[in-house]
Amino acid sequence: MMNFDAVKIKDQCVEWIRSFFEENGPGCNAVIGISGGKDSSVAAALCVEALGKDRVIGVLMPSGVQQDIDMAYLLVDHLGIKRYEINVKDAIDGIISAFPKELELSTQTRTNIPPRIRMATLYAVSQSCNGRVVNTCNLSEDWVGYSTRYGDAAGDFSPMCNLTVAEVKEIGRVLGLPEVLVEKVPIDGLCGKTDEDNLGFSYAVLDRYIRTGEIDDEKTKARIDHLHERNLFKLQLMPMFKPEF
Repeated sequence: MMNFDAVKIKDQCVEWIRSFFEENGPGCNAVIGISGGKDSSVAAALCVEALGKDRVIGVLMPSGVQQDIDMAYLLVDHLGIKRYEINVKDAIDGIISAFPKELELSTQTRTNIPPRIRMATLYAVSQSCNGRVVNTCNLSEDWVGYSTRYGDAAGDFSPMCNLTVAEVKEIGRVLGLPEVLVEKVPIDGLCGKTDEDNLGFSYAVLDRYIRTGEIDDEKTKARIDHLHERNLFKLQLMPMFKPEF
């Protein structure tokens, strides 16, 4: 793997966040969904260093009972940021129950409704609190499309979209986050499986392939390449017709 200077990149990212707010909302707040995982933890900590804790708002959005919500509490308490807790279960159940019986929802549809409801909730908080929504995706997830379009893939600015999972973790340590948050095994929060269970390969393998092009297993390489190509549309602007007058 390439040599990664976590301190240098962290400092660059903090300055980038400050510049973004100077240009796109002086005095605005960073509004971020807090899951208790490494990505929301590191993104929130970066915003605190860039803007100060008084300008960062964490939004906890359990759906019913969230077994690991104590990790989200740990993060907001560690950073000392304001938090709002909004349970989205009724909203999720409401939209699903409102569908006509003749329209059968696919498993993928049911999986993607919660992150889209959560993003709508984040924007409602942001619009009411003079905010800008933080996108918490990282390069590794984006590379293979491991996000929900207009769900967790949305946001107003993205501090970590060009950082791999391993790099995000290193920055988390530099920021002094509790190790339990940095190393928490990522679970998708949708179907209860770990990210790596769903993907079929480890982030370590993926990160190495992204940064060096090296990979040991050809089947894994083919799967990563397939996922990358299939999901590139998520990273692109909506196709727009341009009339020729």
